[in-house]
Amino acid sequence: MISCTEFIPAYSELFRFIQAREGYESVIKYWENISDLYVWPRLGALVSMHGIRGCYEYWSHSLNEEAADFLMTLDEDAGIFTIEMRDCPSKGRLDRLSHMEPYPFYCSHCDVLYRRVLEKLGYIYEFTLPKEGKASCRLTVRDPHNSLKSAGDNNND
Repeated sequence: MISCTEFIPAYSELFRFIQAREGYESVIKYWENISDLYVWPRLGALVSMHGIRGCYEYWSHSLNEEAADFLMTLDEDAGIFTIEMRDCPSKGRLDRLSHMEPYPFYCSHCDVLYRRVLEKLGYIYEFTLPKEGKASCRLTVRDPHNSLKSAGDNNND
């Protein structure tokens, strides 16, 4: 069976093709469509059922499947979930290819795919793109209800 990482160069070229034909806004629309059809059903369901813990459950599966080097933390009391991607297999693979230039906005698909789901559910989503030549990024999800509750509890001590 072919691993999901084998498709990374094809995705990069597809994004480049869409932008060349229709512009960057069409690439964004493509990512939004993927988010709605493929990310929302699983991530949306897990977060709806389990709150911020659903983020942990979702990415525990997908990041391990991709063999990513990451640190994931969940603080349910504070309502914060983070992923520190130390070595993204997708970005790293693209950067190592000598026969093609990676799509320059490749990493932005992660921002669009997940932000669209989590903000729709009322979560605060922050994404830090990798610096040039790096295969690392950071994703933070905050539950505004837990965050506000925790901040209020700390002020009453």
